[in-house]
Amino acid sequence: MNRAPAAGIASENPVPGHITSRRSKTWGLAFGFWTLLALSYALSSGLSSISEGHDPAWLRGLTWNLADFYLWMLLAPGIGWLGRRSTVHGWPRFLALHVPASVGVALVQTLLQLLIFWFVCGPGRMPVHSFGSYVGMEFAYKFQQGLVIYWVILVVLRGMESRRHLRGERLRNAQLETQLAQSQLQALRMQLQPHFLFNTLNAISALALADPLQARLMIARLSDFLRLTLEEGHAPQVPLSRELEFLACYLGIQQVRFQDRLSTWLDVADDTVHAAVPNLILQPLVENALRHGLQNKPGSGILRISSRRDGDCLQLRVDDDGLGLPPHDMPEGIGLGNTRARLHMLFGASAQFDLTRLPAGGTRAEVRLPFTEYVA
Repeated sequence: MNRAPAAGIASENPVPGHITSRRSKTWGLAFGFWTLLALSYALSSGLSSISEGHDPAWLRGLTWNLADFYLWMLLAPGIGWLGRRSTVHGWPRFLALHVPASVGVALVQTLLQLLIFWFVCGPGRMPVHSFGSYVGMEFAYKFQQGLVIYWVILVVLRGMESRRHLRGERLRNAQLETQLAQSQLQALRMQLQPHFLFNTLNAISALALADPLQARLMIARLSDFLRLTLEEGHAPQVPLSRELEFLACYLGIQQVRFQDRLSTWLDVADDTVHAAVPNLILQPLVENALRHGLQNKPGSGILRISSRRDGDCLQLRVDDDGLGLPPHDMPEGIGLGNTRARLHMLFGASAQFDLTRLPAGGTRAEVRLPFTEYVA
């Protein structure tokens, strides 16, 4: 099993430069947000004073709001950190932590803002002449406002954190689903190879005594086929041209069995040669046609393999003039069931697989799947 880290997992460990850039961007956005908020409040306060016939006092309003919101900008990361510390311990722990924290943070923010405003604007511009009197006049309003802002920041940051965790969880689930699908596809492919191999070995066993030369030829062609399949490793899809190479090796094996009783016709459109198809998608269809259609047919049989592009779909057909479809209540074999499962896992409802009777006798196995060019 390949234990190399997936791309999505590796991306969770960004390089230090990326971390620095992301933090700079976050602080830049935070600075812009709080500055815009302070300017909008200062403008609103000035315009309100003008409408009431008073001096707008732009400097006082700007100082008050910038000190207010910049302090909250600096305190917000600490509030977020406290919020993360209390997420997994339930409401009692949450309230026990944040009620006193909100009181303490609101108290600190209120005193710092009033102190900054007092020193910038100066006592000469205030209706009171001492900082203590000024604090007594403004404290109750600012402290109550600070409590409200603390809880608003906490709720917003917890919502953003929850959204980030949800997005990360969805990404991890998608990665796990992809890995599961790849494992299932590999399991199906590994199931298909022994199924084919056992059937071929049985045929070789039957020829070993009756015709040793043909048995040796069959073994040589089986070796070529297995070499081709092993070269592809775990690739879920291959170009159609490669799939036809697999099929040529497989038909070479079957030609030894059928001798002159089997004629094969390939009709492959040029614009489909580089189409991406599931690995070993044609072999079980051909095997089904040979085993159930042509093997017990008196006389010779014809097998036709064709490919066409139909708009955004790729059409693959395997036709035979054999005995026709088995009864409807007969269970589907490993090869065809495997084919249906792989198509569903790779393409969902976008792919179709049908078995139909041909008017002149015989059976058609048809696969339709989305057309995409193979990219190595």
